[in-house]
Amino acid sequence: MSILSAAVVGTGFIGPVHVEGLRRAGVSVRGVLGSNHDRSQASAERLRVDRGYASLDELLADDGVDVVHITSPNRFHFEQSKRVLAAGKHVLCEKPLAMDAGESQQLVELADQAGLAASVNYNIRYYPLCIEAGQRARSGKLGELFHVAGSYVQDWLFHPTDFNWRVLSDDGGQLRAVADIGTHWLDLIQHILNQKVASVCADLSTVYPKRKRPFGGVETFSGKRNEQTATESIDVTTEDYGCVMLRFESGAKGVMWVSQVTAGRKNCLRFEIAGSKESLAWNSESPNQLNIGHRDTANEALPRDPALIDPRAAAATSYPGGHNEGFGDTFKQLFTDFYSAIESGRYRDRPDYPTFADGHHEIRVCEAILKSHQQQRWINIGEPST
Repeated sequence: MSILSAAVVGTGFIGPVHVEGLRRAGVSVRGVLGSNHDRSQASAERLRVDRGYASLDELLADDGVDVVHITSPNRFHFEQSKRVLAAGKHVLCEKPLAMDAGESQQLVELADQAGLAASVNYNIRYYPLCIEAGQRARSGKLGELFHVAGSYVQDWLFHPTDFNWRVLSDDGGQLRAVADIGTHWLDLIQHILNQKVASVCADLSTVYPKRKRPFGGVETFSGKRNEQTATESIDVTTEDYGCVMLRFESGAKGVMWVSQVTAGRKNCLRFEIAGSKESLAWNSESPNQLNIGHRDTANEALPRDPALIDPRAAAATSYPGGHNEGFGDTFKQLFTDFYSAIESGRYRDRPDYPTFADGHHEIRVCEAILKSHQQQRWINIGEPST
């Protein structure tokens, strides 16, 4: 059981996932903060936590809260993270860290100055077989990196009547599919390969330049909407689909495509990494198997079995082989890593969990992707605006 206690800001789709993950990691959750006091109290009752805070001020005044999880809409991340750090509390923020690189750079500096632990919730890193892939790359089993390809695709915005705050650039940012799910893929691949994306060339597409927004609240992944619900037509500029060519620091090449309008794909992240000794392929909808390809011997289908995988990957498992683990388990593993780093003090060194610096890099990559699409050319990460 952790000696630390947490509070969660945001009570939509992902906030309760954080509450569940914290409990499974042995962290006490003192309370939650919703968009208003009534939502806070209703969520506190539903999630069985002690407090539904009336405001962020009230939450930050709670001396029993050591760490704050921010799961609110993107446009609030910067200001809320800044206030949490100013209050002397550690912070774990959902991606994206901020709305632009100027904001995310400020947060990196504020966290460093305050000497506090600050993480971004790139939980996909914590699938055991993704850790296994990283260990194979680092140990030399993969060999020299040739290229990488993959995708992250969903269908929850397949219909023009599907709607969520994420489609609005004022709430979610200028990029949607790339920033919302593509950054998970980018963070994961860079972490596995232990090298950064250096330049990008992107082409993006908005399938529905107008969407039907229902009157009243809309929850993420809330399922089919009643067709009789009254709607209004809303202009949309954020992308439904994107394809991005990549160049890594080593000179290796890659390609990623993302979509939130691919029918039948509910939440599917895939990668295939080609090396000089073997290839690695993994799919989040079948997360308990890593496919290892060979030229001259039989291919392997490695199961998520702690007795068969690298010790670091085995440490991120909760159950024996044959007892499947998935999405919710990655939150538990990330939170366990983050909170143990705080308790031991090792967060002051270079930690394994995704940091604010990682989140800042992802925003710089996103800005380069947007600029590449707008100018239809290769863009180096961090290239000055012209």
